[in-house]
Amino acid sequence: MLKGQVVGHIVSTNKIEKLVGNKFLEVRLIENETLTDKYIVAVDRLVSAGIGETVLVTTGSSARMALGDEYSPVDAVIVGIVDKV
Repeated sequence: MLKGQVVGHIVSTNKIEKLVGNKFLEVRLIENETLTDKYIVAVDRLVSAGIGETVLVTTGSSARMALGDEYSPVDAVIVGIVDKV
């Protein structure tokens, strides 16, 4: 599982049928409580994260399982929003 900060929305007007209706977010990864220069694009169908929020991202086959579709062509899914204490 990865931790990151949502920094933007990705707009894709043309996509395959399985991805229609999904929200794509650009996530800047956090390592050792520090923002890195690494970015990923993750699907957010489950938690409705917004720009600036710290999120948890799962990748690989776990991402497809989180969406409930093991055949979906998705490699990263936002599965939680980190609460600020």
